[in-house]
Amino acid sequence: MTDETSGSTVPRRQLGRLLTELREEAGVTLDAAAEALDCSRQKVWRIEKGLVPVRTVDARVMCERYRVPADVTAIVVGLAKETRASGWWHSYGDVVPSWFSLYVGLESSASTLRRYDSELIPGLLQTREYADELFRRKNPHLSAEEREKLIAVRLQRQRILVRRLPGAPVLTAVLSEAVLRRTISDRAAMADQLRHLLDVAALPNVHLRVLPLAAGPPLASETGTFVLLDFPRQVGRAPTEPTTVYVEGLTGALYLDRPAEIAAYEHVWRDLETLASAEAESERLIRSIIEEHHD
Repeated sequence: MTDETSGSTVPRRQLGRLLTELREEAGVTLDAAAEALDCSRQKVWRIEKGLVPVRTVDARVMCERYRVPADVTAIVVGLAKETRASGWWHSYGDVVPSWFSLYVGLESSASTLRRYDSELIPGLLQTREYADELFRRKNPHLSAEEREKLIAVRLQRQRILVRRLPGAPVLTAVLSEAVLRRTISDRAAMADQLRHLLDVAALPNVHLRVLPLAAGPPLASETGTFVLLDFPRQVGRAPTEPTTVYVEGLTGALYLDRPAEIAAYEHVWRDLETLASAEAESERLIRSIIEEHHD
């Protein structure tokens, strides 16, 4: 793992799951763990959820309290050191909230991304002009400097689609037809945005499909926009992360990885695949919308 790709997100989540398992196997409560660390119960909970970096001294104290063997303690301490690393997005400071910083790290580490967007073109596929208008609408009080930082983060994220090492993830995006017809105020910029979609869809690792309005309401009508993230497997080992569903809200996000949750969203995704137009047909629809409304 490098700072350029996953940053601290994946090791934080790995360490959190491991510490949770070790604590439960030892029969230690959250309160008892907090007492051993001389901290709040909330801090231990945040560590176990992978929301914060972990000091090596705290990792050692927890292992001692849980009576962890020396070889496992070494793994825990090694992961704790990795949680202190910073991804590239941390340099943008407060414009990237902590709940979204977690997603950027997961997105950077994923091997496949499957997403459905019902309202807007997703950040990975946006042009600068499209993103700029969205940020202006969302928060008109942002300074030009703050808005530029937000746009820079969005454009930087897009580099994962063309990176070489580690290999670029496979992105499959299903966009509601309404997303394509919902224009921004600058119609020429919207035309450029639609052409950009076609350019990105030409990449071998990007698959773009449109869900026609005529297809009727999908099961995703109940979920709204979501992302399914799958992670690479090492030979003979489990994935670095379990499949995770990301659902974003106005002030925060949900990260779902329980088997029943994943199964529910996989069911919705299969329905989308059934209803969405094929890639070639989707391309023709996008071109027709450009011709109808923007040329």
